[in-house]
Formats: sequence, structure tokens, C-alpha cells
Amino acid sequence: MEVKLLTEHYDKDEFQGISGYKKLGGYEVLKKALKMKPEEIVAEVKAAGLRGRGGAGFPTGMKWTFLPNNGQPRYLLCNADEGEPCTFKDRMMMERAPHQMIEGMIISAYGIQSKKSYVYIRGEYTYAARVLENAIKEAYQAGYLGENILGSGFTHHLDVYRGAGAYICGEETGMISSLEGKKGQPKLKPPFPAVSGYLEKPTIVNNVETLAAVKYIIRDGAAAYKKHGTEKSPGTKLFSLSGDIRKPGNYEVPLGYPLKDLINNEGGGLKQGRSLKAVIPGGTSAPVLTAEEAMKATMDYECLAQMGTMLGSGAITVIDDSRCMVDLLGVILHFYHHESCGQCTPCREGTGWIDKVLNSIIHGRGRQQDVDLLDQVAKNMMGRTICALADAAALPTISFVNKFRDEFEYYIREGRSKVKGSSYAEMHH
Repeated sequence: MEVKLLTEHYDKDEFQGISGYKKLGGYEVLKKALKMKPEEIVAEVKAAGLRGRGGAGFPTGMKWTFLPNNGQPRYLLCNADEGEPCTFKDRMMMERAPHQMIEGMIISAYGIQSKKSYVYIRGEYTYAARVLENAIKEAYQAGYLGENILGSGFTHHLDVYRGAGAYICGEETGMISSLEGKKGQPKLKPPFPAVSGYLEKPTIVNNVETLAAVKYIIRDGAAAYKKHGTEKSPGTKLFSLSGDIRKPGNYEVPLGYPLKDLINNEGGGLKQGRSLKAVIPGGTSAPVLTAEEAMKATMDYECLAQMGTMLGSGAITVIDDSRCMVDLLGVILHFYHHESCGQCTPCREGTGWIDKVLNSIIHGRGRQQDVDLLDQVAKNMMGRTICALADAAALPTISFVNKFRDEFEYYIREGRSKVKGSSYAEMHH
């Protein structure tokens, strides 16, 4: 059952502009928040058990408490880079409800006592960036941003920074490098951004959805927020549902919701005459689930981790029996090879190598030992790099090869797809 907490007014066009947003209760929570003590805001978010909605699922309130009390200026960065393939929830949130995110950001900034925040938005989101910039202008004019907000003594300034189309800038330290005008490359941690981030100052990086959720935690209280979801994964979450499904789109459901219900109820099931083959549950970097596993999965951090995959960004890709897993992995590996920043050897060489091996299989030059080679190279890439991009390419590779090995062996043996009956080369000549 969908629970519309964040998305309650997303069907109303007026929710995009400030007057419609205010008519529907907008900025009332900010007024409430500014009457609270900053530490009360942090405590409430911590008590709500809100976990990062960008992919890692780290507890938000706990992250906020890592800020050192060293008198240095603090920065809040909203991660709106949304580069994980098949994820499109943040885009919808910014296009339909920019003020919701801005209000969540001002409340969060007040909580962590930050006077300056940035929204780092991916370069491809031109419309979303325009909507956001317009909303920020409206918020300034209405006195919700700037000096001495609503006479509270709290000052906050907000800017939008547009990326230039690099997946790696969605990783928080890569984003900070880019924001500083350097090459968008991840940095070694520690120090973590909370201690030394943007301009080497204490910095908190949160996802669009995480910051928007803060508004509802302060509005309703932690206990009410925890009524949704599971004990360890509280609240609601937006899931981007795409692939071989009748009703693709974004759906907000409580965490812990059964994946099969999301596919069959919200998503309207598979197309006529097709059967489920596999599901990628958390963006293309998450290991794939077989149809059988998918039917048992619930959409929360714990269940998916136990199943050897992850909730990630909440992008669910439904794959039916008309799809060839070899071709699909080819698309995924091409992406990660292209997006590696090249800083770490295992990732720079590894993503290229597995992409090349898979390409040779797809073009009819594969050898039977290549199946094990893919698995071995992917395993050797894991956990040996500054950021998780090498793992993002390795995890799908290992899971595709091990769960659908027969398709890879058939492709090599017959020179064509087991499912499509034709080879990539035949289809493209």
C-alpha cells in the first residue's frame, strides 16, 4: 500500500511554486523548527532513525553528531547528483516539490548550525535546476533564506551548483572536490567530510530525499515517523520502478514493503504472457536477484543485505524472460568502465578489463574460461579502491555470472544469445 508522506501533494501543479506550497502547509514546519533548539532538531532526526536515502543508508542523525565543535564554519551539501542508472526519484522531487527540499535543507542547516549550503545537481537535470533556482529565489524574497530568517537570528544562504555529467561526483568526496573546482575525484577517508570536507571545513552531505524527510520528522515527531517502515529501517522510501513492467514510475511505500507487491500491485505486474526472470533492487550497482529470490524480498536495508544485495538508491529494475542477461551486463559494464575516474588502478584497469572480456563474448570471440575470468577479475577489484565504483562494477558482474551462468556459457558456445536467438553482431549489422 502506498503511503504518501513526502509525495502527498505531488499530483498538484501548484505545489511547485511558493504560493501553492504555502497554501498546502509549506514553511510552517520551518517556523516550528526555528523555535526549537538546534540540538533538539538533531536529537529528533536521530530518534526517528532516518537513514541516508542516497544509497548507503547511514543513519542521518548520527552523521550530524560527527561534526566537531571547533568553531569553524559548517557546510551542508545536498547531493542531487542522482547518477545511479535507473534512479529518477530525486529528479521528480526537485521538479514537483522544490520547496519541500529547500525547507528540509533550512531546517537541517539550522539543526547543524550551518550558514551556507549548496545543492550539487547533475548537469543533465537542466529543467530540475531551473525549477530549483526559481524556488530558491522565491524563498529569498519571502524571507525564508538570507539574513535573520523570520527574525530568529539564524542566517542561511543557499546556492545551486551544476555538475558536468560525471557519475563519480555523486560520491560525497568526489562531489566536494568538484564543488571546490578541482577534478571530480574521490578522496581517501578519514578524514570524513563531517570533520574536514568542503574547503577543509566540517561538512554534511545528504541526499535530496533525506533532507526532504527531515521536514516531516520535525512536523510529526520521531515517534510518528517510526510508525512507518521497520524497526531498523524506519519511514517511507521512494522507489523508482522501471524495466519490464506495466506501470513504471516512482512509488512511495513504507520500508519493509514486499518487493513482489511493489511489482504486482503498484507496478501493475509484468506485460501479458511474460514471466519474471530477475530483479535489480537498488540501482545497477546492486547484485541481481533471481525471480525466486525477488518473491521473498522485502524492501528494507536488512533483508536485502541478508540476500547478498542492497537497497541502494531504491531503483528497482524488473527483468522478464525476453531479456538476455549477457547483453544486459554488457550495458552495465560499459557504463562503469566509462565512468571510472581512473584514479585507482584496480578500478581503472579492472572496469576496462571486464568490459573488454564481456564485449568479446558478445561479439562471438568468447572462450569458456572467460566466464571464470569475469568472476575472478571482479572479485579482485572489490574493496581495493578509494571509493566504491570498482565494487559497483564487480558486484553485478559476480551476481550475473553466478546466477545466470548457463546464458554466458551458451553465448560463448553458440555465438549467440540463448534468449534472443541472435547475437549482438547479427542485430547490429
